[in-house]
Amino acid sequence: MRKQFGMPEGEKLVNYYSCSYWKGRVPRQGWLYLTVNHMCFYSFLLGKEVSLVVQWVDVTRLEKNATLLFPESIRVDTRDQELFFSMFLNISETFKLMEQLANLAMRQLLDSEGFLEDKALLRPIRPHRNISALKRDLDARAKNECYRATFRLPRDERLDGHTGCTLWTPFNKLHIPGQMFISNNYICFASKEEDACHLIIPLREVTIVEKADSSSVLPSPLSISTKSKMTFLFANLKDRDFLVQRISDFLQKMPSKQPGSSIGERKASVVVTTPESPSAAQDVLEQPASPSSTLSGCRSICTQVPTASQGLLKLFQRNSSTEVLGAKGAKEKMKEESWNIHFFEYGRGMCMYRTARTRELVLKGIPEGLRGELWLLFSGAWNEMVTHPGYYAELVEKSTGKYSLATEEIERDLHRSMPEHPAFQNELGIAALRRVLTAYAFRNPTIGYCQAMNIVTSVLLLYGSEEEAFWLLVALCERMLPDYYNTRVVDSSILSAGALVDQGIFEELTRDFLPQLSEKMQDLGVISSISLSWFLTLFLSVMPFESAVIIVDCFFYEGIKVVLQVALAILDANMEQLLVCSDEGEAMTVLGRYLDNVVNKQSVSPPIPHLHALLTSGDDPPVEVDIFELLKVSYEKFSSLRANDIEQMRFKQRLKVIQSLEDTAKRSVVRAIPGDIGFSIEELEDLYMVFKAKHLASQYWGGSCTAAIRRDPSLPYLEQYRIDASQFQELFISLTPWACGSHTPVLAGRMFRLLDKNKDLLINFKEFVTGMSGMYHGDLTEKLKVLYKLHLPPALSPEEAESALEAARYFTEDSSSEEALPQEEQEGADNEDVREKRGEEKGTSPQDYRHYLRMWAQEKEAQKETIKDLPKMNQEQFIELCKTLYNMFSEDPMEQDLYHAIATVASLLLRIGEVGKKFSVRAGRKSRDIACSGDHDRATAATVEVESPVPELHQDTAWEPQLSAAGDLQAKASGDTHLGKAPQESQVVGEGGSGEGQGSPSQLLSDDETKDDMSMSSYSVVSTGSLQCEDLTDDTVLVGGEVSSHVAAAHCEGTVDADWCISFEQILASILTESVLVNFFEKRVDIGLKIKDQKKVERQFSTSSDHEQSGVSG
Repeated sequence: MRKQFGMPEGEKLVNYYSCSYWKGRVPRQGWLYLTVNHMCFYSFLLGKEVSLVVQWVDVTRLEKNATLLFPESIRVDTRDQELFFSMFLNISETFKLMEQLANLAMRQLLDSEGFLEDKALLRPIRPHRNISALKRDLDARAKNECYRATFRLPRDERLDGHTGCTLWTPFNKLHIPGQMFISNNYICFASKEEDACHLIIPLREVTIVEKADSSSVLPSPLSISTKSKMTFLFANLKDRDFLVQRISDFLQKMPSKQPGSSIGERKASVVVTTPESPSAAQDVLEQPASPSSTLSGCRSICTQVPTASQGLLKLFQRNSSTEVLGAKGAKEKMKEESWNIHFFEYGRGMCMYRTARTRELVLKGIPEGLRGELWLLFSGAWNEMVTHPGYYAELVEKSTGKYSLATEEIERDLHRSMPEHPAFQNELGIAALRRVLTAYAFRNPTIGYCQAMNIVTSVLLLYGSEEEAFWLLVALCERMLPDYYNTRVVDSSILSAGALVDQGIFEELTRDFLPQLSEKMQDLGVISSISLSWFLTLFLSVMPFESAVIIVDCFFYEGIKVVLQVALAILDANMEQLLVCSDEGEAMTVLGRYLDNVVNKQSVSPPIPHLHALLTSGDDPPVEVDIFELLKVSYEKFSSLRANDIEQMRFKQRLKVIQSLEDTAKRSVVRAIPGDIGFSIEELEDLYMVFKAKHLASQYWGGSCTAAIRRDPSLPYLEQYRIDASQFQELFISLTPWACGSHTPVLAGRMFRLLDKNKDLLINFKEFVTGMSGMYHGDLTEKLKVLYKLHLPPALSPEEAESALEAARYFTEDSSSEEALPQEEQEGADNEDVREKRGEEKGTSPQDYRHYLRMWAQEKEAQKETIKDLPKMNQEQFIELCKTLYNMFSEDPMEQDLYHAIATVASLLLRIGEVGKKFSVRAGRKSRDIACSGDHDRATAATVEVESPVPELHQDTAWEPQLSAAGDLQAKASGDTHLGKAPQESQVVGEGGSGEGQGSPSQLLSDDETKDDMSMSSYSVVSTGSLQCEDLTDDTVLVGGEVSSHVAAAHCEGTVDADWCISFEQILASILTESVLVNFFEKRVDIGLKIKDQKKVERQFSTSSDHEQSGVSG
């Protein structure tokens, strides 16, 4: 498979299926290969070959449908095409696996989690020969997710197995058939009928597991007793002995305060007991009955704070009693009695039988005294709270005093959290809210803090202690509302991926249940506003508090299904008014007035002013709607919704939403690229897709884990995808217009170091396109500037230059190593880096927005770099530049002409550098007396100022015999060009720019000085006739000076002249003398073809081909 589709060794095949791919109207029978990251199809029929590769991250739609044209087919859509596959032997199995793989890819795009094989899964003793380990792993993952979602278990719980059985229910004296599920910490039961019975038995509560005697009435019974004195009787177990052994093994692994557990056998029974002290037993007995009573106070870091042991509602309503409240108080008393009866019949705590009767009581409203306890039980937060003692207190202690972007946002929103409630009009409630939100941001920095979390958390604090509210928030953000509170948002709105997914589900349900209203809602654009205010805050921000809390009751028991049902019921109740609305504002006013008048007449809490009262107009007084009646209607009309159906719709919508997020990210990144970059919008988008694909490859195959680990979806879009040096090298080799053969990787490494301004060994997309633009766009000067910088530090690493110390000295004498900033600005930048580093040590989250504001300000203030700002190049760096140029021309049609031209330019530049060296020595001797005006006058009198930026070059004809190996050297200057009349009359001009720096040859030497200098020097020039590009090694010295005997000896030893230097202006002027070099650098190169080839390599989009088979191995 890897050979067939060009996949690396790291790509893993999950399974393959026989099917037909419809190409046009013709089915092509072949094989569908499903790998972790790709979907591939191959067919060879009647001499025609069809090969297809699609990345899962590119899939925008995946569904199973049946049409007249495509019976029983699977449709796969990407941004570019629609693909249909049919004629499967088992289409359901295939589609389920494709769903899992596509879902994993979407999760990877959303939160940067790659696929990791689950090492904890037990390997079968006799694995099925047709089922791969990955396929079995994915199946186990799907079962685990379903198991955890059904019973609201922690995210690390793994299903060990399940078996059919019956459960004796004492409340109705029946044996209910269903499935028993066993995991490492829980025994669960789910009846075949959805509402008949659900049961969760934590193993930490189990005291005895006993096999009873079988009978014809009760075959293979198993009795399980708990610390709360409840006994559960299972029967009709197929393999009871093995089951008991598994439960015993898990019990022995349970962490416990007790010394241990003993296993004994009496007759035909296996009994597992857990001895415990009376005090411990009493403590544990109280835990299931009242989660808010025992544990919170002793674990809180602030035991002296009242919110450590009870909810804010109890603290601010102590004078409220049922006697004072009258009829409402009597109603509340009746609710409490009903729940007490339920606890007596069905049990209390985690081991309670959950039946249709439980749902009825929830729909009638949970008493305020029991609300916190039942929220903990129904959400599963109680399990995590019991198994993590002291965790919240530890988080509070660690997060206290820490500063981050999340804490700043929390402080900003604290006083916006239910400001109308008296509990949050004082520092007690505000401080508790601050501690819970900060602790969660510290626990989960990926989410940190998001808008609407403050509203939900403030309600949780009303009914529970700080620790209970914290664990309820964990259950809400991480399990019950996945991806709702996610820092990755769409454009400038605050809609998260999870809210957008459920928004899509709501649109789909509106089309199904309210078709006549669906189109109108789409035209008005109301759905997006609904998703934000209704789903994200669970109606708490749009309904009166005492009404919305009833929906929260049902939500913790039923999940998101209730929120969708209520939303549909609200639209249905306002259908007539919505159909005549003319715009979104009018529609939202209609819905706002309706929601503002949803009342809870049974509430015992004093009414709280609602902010939406402002929407009430002076027309007819609105009709009050009872919240319990609204819930009743929602269940009657829309009760056909099932949790499994919602999860299926979530997957379908997640594909659309994640791809929409990716498109938004692409547009945002492209907009952030400066307009002078040179690439078109289409080219930038194509480059972004190639760049992203290279980043994702590090997650696919683990070739580069640095970029994958360092990715943070909470960062701005421009910073989310970054690549390291090895990934950049691969892109550079395939996209660069300067192909240098074997020298290209070296050039890629230098370009990466040049672009990596912050030295974190990663570059973002903006830095990447900046480097690409320097090679593709701009005039000759701009391209040569890029090439020039690639041969100076920091691009030229010390390992590549033998004279690193000399290079550094010349480099630092002229300007800074990066931006050539003035010394004051450079010191300020260093101090800024020190301050940022200290800030990072203090904080625990990514850099805050002020860091990006500073970066933005620096980009805005940065002036365009001129050629005067470029530092000079020493001899070693010049040699590296010549090596690059010789390699660059190796595949050009004008190769020989280019070699001749660069030999001419190199020889000319070497002479200019030699003259500059002489001037540098003399200038050094005069530097001590430069303050004296007499010396200054004599120095300036002996020079001729060169005004043109392009120097006038005069070539000595006497040098030509020595340069015969290179051919005739004819330097064509941009000004008047003529050959010297005699050796002693020849003049060499060294243009040194503005003359700064010690070795700047900015003056024309006299004839005598030139004669003396040239008589002492000899030059060896490399050309196409004397040295090919591959012969130009690191040890090759292009300059051989015989200025003195010790210099000549030094050259023989392979060293370079430390006093030799040359400026960018001199290189530019010399290259302008050769038209063939000018044409080479000004030649336009189309990057589109290179991007297309790179996309094929990266499998960035689907490619299919029909061609004759040419020896392809399977």
